[in-house]
Amino acid sequence: MSFLVDSSIMFTSQIFFFGFGWLFFMHQLFKDYEVRQYVVQVIFSVTFAFSCTMFELIIFEILGVLNSSSRYFHWKMNLFIILLILVFMVPFYTGYFIVSNIRLLHKQRLLFSCLLWLTFMYFFWKLGDPFPILSPKHGILSIEQLISRVGVIGVTLMALLSGFGAVNCPYTYMSYFLRNVTEADILTLERRLLQTMDMIISKKKRMAVARRTIFQRGEVHEKPSGFWGMIRSVTVSVPGSENLTLIQQEVDALEELSRQLFLETADLYATKERIEYSKTFKGKYFNFLGYFFSIYCVWKIFMATINIIFDRVGKTDPVTRGIEITVNYLGIQFDVKFWSQHISFILVGIIIVTSIRGLLITLTKFFYAISSSKSSNVIVLLLAQIMGMYFVSSVLLIRMSMPLEYRTIITEVLGELQFNFYHRWFDVIFLVSALSSILFLYLAHKQAPEKHMTP
Repeated sequence: MSFLVDSSIMFTSQIFFFGFGWLFFMHQLFKDYEVRQYVVQVIFSVTFAFSCTMFELIIFEILGVLNSSSRYFHWKMNLFIILLILVFMVPFYTGYFIVSNIRLLHKQRLLFSCLLWLTFMYFFWKLGDPFPILSPKHGILSIEQLISRVGVIGVTLMALLSGFGAVNCPYTYMSYFLRNVTEADILTLERRLLQTMDMIISKKKRMAVARRTIFQRGEVHEKPSGFWGMIRSVTVSVPGSENLTLIQQEVDALEELSRQLFLETADLYATKERIEYSKTFKGKYFNFLGYFFSIYCVWKIFMATINIIFDRVGKTDPVTRGIEITVNYLGIQFDVKFWSQHISFILVGIIIVTSIRGLLITLTKFFYAISSSKSSNVIVLLLAQIMGMYFVSSVLLIRMSMPLEYRTIITEVLGELQFNFYHRWFDVIFLVSALSSILFLYLAHKQAPEKHMTP
């Protein structure tokens, strides 16, 4: 195919990815917000489009779609544009919308936006100093300088999410970790909640009666003189009346207790629904997946520990290595190169789809948790920054899952980076994240039954 046809294919796919990002922005992120900045929407959609295009080029690399020169050109162009967005455009507009929300700086928001962008560039550039990520011959304006620093941030983020996900997934799916919840437990907690609400109502009635008594005696018209008079009027009870301050403190404590009891009751209902769901066919399927991911988690932690201790990085992709070991063990005739290509394509495709889906779900939950009408634009830009860095780093790591003959263009495009460092760094952060998640979930799981057992 000619270069023009190849470019048409790439341009069409980028329009499709851009449209998907636009629809995701409209119908997921900003469906509850009327005020939308189109520049934010365009930046998010463009970032998503070029991020997905990198994954598309990886698949084209394995399948041999497009000419080699066309793939190389689009790799270079795509990488240049995504770095331009992540390092220059998104940080600048993030600072611009932050400054726009501050009234005192509104008139000079362009100046302060530039200052914030320069501050970001300083820390972004200094990030590369403590890491062995570059060759000494790379110039200060080379593409390797940018992608190496983006890679450190993205790989760190990927390792944190992967470590937590590898532990949280079996904890969420496996029925083994579900505590036993009965109807009696729920009824007991609901009874405590109703008793607490009755006590709150009773005490508020007492406060209302006391205020009416004070008003009927005309004491409300006696204005206290001086600071100590005000303190005395609040803290000292009138003969025949209630101490309103003391009762208010008791009401506040009971209302806080009622909130905790309500949350615990909702948690018990959710746990009971999960127990009933685990008895269904779909629940048993996810329970089986939980055991599978538990084994994967233990294996991944073990291999990360071995890689860190012995400072090793695999030279052969896992698919080819696994097929070679199986063929040698069984002693059969098998075309390793042919099947490794197809299985690698399937594996890389699964990694790409699950990465995109998992990241979009995480971004949506994160956005709903912390966004507001004023901060929504800033948060979307930060999510676009995270998304772009995440996908660029995915390319760095997926490269190792591909057979050697398919890594050539990717290696040439990314430049002479220290690829082994990124894999070791991923193992270190993954191990820390997984072990921290195990400790956190263990403490949370251990504390939950004790909390519900307290009278």
